[in-house]
Amino acid sequence: MTDAAPMIPDQRRATIVQHLHRERVLSFRQLSDLLGVSQMTVRRDVAALEEQGLAHSTTGGVKLAPRLLSEPPRAEKAATDVAEKSAIARSAAALVRDTMTVYLDAGTTVQAMRPHLDHVVDLTVVSNDLATVQAFIDHPSVDLICVGGRVDKTNLSTIGRLTRLSLAELSLDLAFISSSSWDLSHGITTPVEAKIEAKRAAVESAERSVLMADSSKYGRFAKYRALRLDEVGTVITDAGLPDAAATDLGAAGVELVRA
Repeated sequence: MTDAAPMIPDQRRATIVQHLHRERVLSFRQLSDLLGVSQMTVRRDVAALEEQGLAHSTTGGVKLAPRLLSEPPRAEKAATDVAEKSAIARSAAALVRDTMTVYLDAGTTVQAMRPHLDHVVDLTVVSNDLATVQAFIDHPSVDLICVGGRVDKTNLSTIGRLTRLSLAELSLDLAFISSSSWDLSHGITTPVEAKIEAKRAAVESAERSVLMADSSKYGRFAKYRALRLDEVGTVITDAGLPDAAATDLGAAGVELVRA
């Protein structure tokens, strides 16, 4: 515990969800120590998260709910699984060659490719992610295309029909796709219907597509399916993906890289 002011319930519950994204399952004692509150308080917070569909209580603890009802804001995403995202981004960037035209989907994992692409010459970067576009402004050799559309202010990206129409006019060598939820049975899913169009349009316009998603998102699913895993061809995740899941994906014909 520290001398910092105690968190209000909403802050505690957001912290619980943030740590569950990393650990998947936590005991009530772990959460009590983490938050500096009693286990009774933790149990009340978990009950509230269950009502919101964000978590499930288990014997002695809590686990992340498999259904993703909403995506966390970008700032929260940027602070989680940083090492895993960096490893995934480094592996993905190794696929990019000089003169390629690549699509970088909205998301902090895809944006993490930026430091690994300085050496690529005459690169064309297409993105619907406003932060990613900003990150490439100082690239020494890049033709930068910002895809238009309605702006999702929470995640700093463009979405919807106008985004799809813009992407349909392009010919891409590689499309790097992001997702906050993915698994073998549900594919790549999203709780935001308007995000489907950009992902599908990018894959349709690309010679090759790659999903970049860390292992903490595996086994989760949302309301709308954007793509089947066999539509992206390659999946790059981190070493935290369980061996059983890797085996199942391989048996289904998914090209899997665990960075």
